[in-house]
Amino acid sequence: MTTARAVAAVVIFLMVALSASHMASSLRLGAGGLGVCRASGYLPGRSGNCEKSNDPDCCEDGKEYPQYRCSPPVTASTKAVLTLNSFEKGKDGGGPSECDNAYHSDEEKVVALSTGWFSNMARCGHQIKISANGNSVYAKVVDECDSVHGCDDEHNFEPPCDNNIVDASPAVWDALGLDQSVGMVDITWSEE
Repeated sequence: MTTARAVAAVVIFLMVALSASHMASSLRLGAGGLGVCRASGYLPGRSGNCEKSNDPDCCEDGKEYPQYRCSPPVTASTKAVLTLNSFEKGKDGGGPSECDNAYHSDEEKVVALSTGWFSNMARCGHQIKISANGNSVYAKVVDECDSVHGCDDEHNFEPPCDNNIVDASPAVWDALGLDQSVGMVDITWSEE
């Protein structure tokens, strides 16, 4: 092989390797071989009028918040964190739900999924089974818990969601027998 061909082969190899590395930069293989989602960037915080009906975390000026374009892989029993959110107009959920451009009563069993799990609206309208403390409930996916954007009016001046969030209405919390004042609970969920 001539020197020019060898250099060209190395350049092509490096271009392919760097391209693949860039595409997979936020999804890495963990110890168990499952994909582990890592932050893809950081959003500079900007405070504002954060509606606090469900004691949300509100953005702070200058603080950096991780952004995720992926979520952990979905399994038959996907581990997640349940958070509390109102989907009613004027409450901490921000604007109308992305799936149907509507608001939902706190009495409805509805959820928002982190960006990776929401999968560009692919799970809109799907029923998911949520389990915690020996109890289970079915809830409808109506929105995205945005893991990329935040700290603005559209997102109630809240930071981006973590990559493993099921943001649920008070009705879901009640059906699971959970104390809403806790605010976050480890759960599992599955597609049904």
